[in-house]
Amino acid sequence: MPAYNAAKTLEVTYATIPQDVVDKIILTDDVSRDETVEIARQLGLKTIIHVQNQGYGGNQKTSYLEALKDGADIVVMLHPDNQYDATRIPALIEPIQNGEYDMMIGSRFLGKGTLEGGMPPYKYIGNRFLTWVENLVMRQNLSEYHSGFRAYSRKFLTTIPFVLNSDDFVFDSEVLAQATAFNFKIGEIAVPTRYFEEASSIGFKRSTVYGLSTLWTMLKFLLYKIGLSKNSQFTQTLPQAISRYHWAEIEAANPTGD
Repeated sequence: MPAYNAAKTLEVTYATIPQDVVDKIILTDDVSRDETVEIARQLGLKTIIHVQNQGYGGNQKTSYLEALKDGADIVVMLHPDNQYDATRIPALIEPIQNGEYDMMIGSRFLGKGTLEGGMPPYKYIGNRFLTWVENLVMRQNLSEYHSGFRAYSRKFLTTIPFVLNSDDFVFDSEVLAQATAFNFKIGEIAVPTRYFEEASSIGFKRSTVYGLSTLWTMLKFLLYKIGLSKNSQFTQTLPQAISRYHWAEIEAANPTGD
């Protein structure tokens, strides 16, 4: 759980997580100004606190490295703001467990009711446009690239150099570009759309920056694919991008190499 000021929604989000399929929950707090950390500790979550705000992408980097060191076979990223339906976790991870896909996305566009669920019209239009561009550039056929409800196999996270990605929101788009660059299989399931006052959401200005950053990511990926760039985001693997001491901890957590 990448958390920032999630005190109002953390408990209800936690209550909906199917405990029979989840071995451990890690919450990384990005210098919240509310009681997120206190509530996380009361719930018994493994809680990591950043010394300084690292951003949404920086939060995920910390979380994934910690999960890998804890020996996770599958890592689910769930926002603690209750915007995504945690009861869908079993359906989200099943295709990874079965070896069908390496990465799964909870898509708000596979079903109906996206706008009815409260997604602002400008975000709906922006999402549709960016998804069209990303499908075109990466030759995929996904319904959504911008969901905050995702699952990854251990092999996926120990291969892509996610530590080289942005610390901002475009981190998610860069991960999908890396998934394509490394020929991983990406799947989707439908999840309901939830927008409400307590749910975290970026405003119009930040959304615009995110959109432009995503288009820049697509340009970098395209230049890599046509051979005009050897961008390390798409050529290095995680062991090449991190300290050998940290990699040794990750390897030690999975001695069989599965």
